[in-house]
Amino acid sequence: MKKCRICKTEYAPFNSLQKVCSPGCAIELVKADQAKAEGCRAKERRKDTRKRREALKTRSDWLREAQTAFNAYIRERDKDENCISCRKQPKKRNAGHYKSVGAYPELRFHPFNCALQCEHCNTYKSGNQVEYRKYLVERIGDRNVEFLEGAQKQQHWTIDDIKEIKQWYKDQLKYLKGEI
Repeated sequence: MKKCRICKTEYAPFNSLQKVCSPGCAIELVKADQAKAEGCRAKERRKDTRKRREALKTRSDWLREAQTAFNAYIRERDKDENCISCRKQPKKRNAGHYKSVGAYPELRFHPFNCALQCEHCNTYKSGNQVEYRKYLVERIGDRNVEFLEGAQKQQHWTIDDIKEIKQWYKDQLKYLKGEI
């Protein structure tokens, strides 16, 4: 005796290859197998589309994604802190850079150069630099702030480098959240 794959009733098979008890169940089995095969094909199409879309990404696209991962890491790292500039509990939390990304791209992913800021200080007060520096010295020390303010070696990140940076900060974020 065998159990039908569709209706789960027991039946006596006519041959060893029989999987279902009746022609009606056989039709249902074929439909289920076709749906499963279509699901696999759809999954392969999505995988192929994702791969082709990644190949079309520019260096700027990768930098934007890495910056998003970095900012998420900074917000999680400093989640229990107040705004580094005004010392208030922020309603909207930004990852504010001490030295701006536009002027100092080599420091864009440096964790000393970024801290939690409220949107008001970061956006409307252009980072509130005077107060930012004062509390940054308390937080990371005079020597590290002088390092940030000193001459920096220019970075020439390749797309592979940027992918590694993005993945590293995504992994660090998972670690901070306790997912690893």
